[in-house]
Amino acid sequence: MTIIYREGTLEECVQVVEQITEFVHKETVESLSARLRDKPRFLVQVAEEGEQLLGFKIGYQLDSQTFYSWFGGVSSLARNKGVAQRLLEIQEDWVAEQGYQYLKVKSRNQFPSMLRLLIKNGYLIENYEAREPLLESRIHFVKVLRASHKN
Repeated sequence: MTIIYREGTLEECVQVVEQITEFVHKETVESLSARLRDKPRFLVQVAEEGEQLLGFKIGYQLDSQTFYSWFGGVSSLARNKGVAQRLLEIQEDWVAEQGYQYLKVKSRNQFPSMLRLLIKNGYLIENYEAREPLLESRIHFVKVLRASHKN
């Protein structure tokens, strides 16, 4: 069977969140909606195979030049199958097509596979937030999608 990548719903994202044991705090449709409520633009993507949801990625506009890749995950059923990589690529393509110059994302020390994925795809560390315990510390990344043409 083929994995399909498409725009999705917050309800579908919550279904995937429920499958991911690493997420201690389980988001709800209401909590996701609240975060996106005042955002001028956002993108919700899902990956599915047959009737099974495998992954999701949610991002939103920070300003006219910057898009923020806020929240995503891949079910244990789809780990190491390239789902996170493909969701990242699709989001990057969409963000660039919309005219944004920068894509920002945060991750935590507790998600080493995500940190590796970001570095492998050309994201640069721009900031670090120390937290206790150390696994909760946040690493901020940015990727320049297109050179600025300002004079």
